[in-house]
Amino acid sequence: MTKTDLVNFIAEETGFTKADSTRALDAMMKGIVKGLKKEGKVAITGFCTFAAKKKAASKGRNPRTGEVVNIPARVAVTIKAGSKLKDELN
Repeated sequence: MTKTDLVNFIAEETGFTKADSTRALDAMMKGIVKGLKKEGKVAITGFCTFAAKKKAASKGRNPRTGEVVNIPARVAVTIKAGSKLKDELN
């Protein structure tokens, strides 16, 4: 499902216009990013939990050339499914 598909789904389910649905979806995504930056974790009870985890710098290897490559420190996002989401999928 693409963002456009999700906007169309929100519009159909709520009766919002597509423009309003786009703004709502964008606001939700912006809120998740803000929460991850500020607190490192965003929990949507029953649905999922987003967590930002710091990854240390490391060394990797280019598979084509075998050359050692430095991988800079970064923040990775993990998503853990909640119980209601798991139940809906199973």
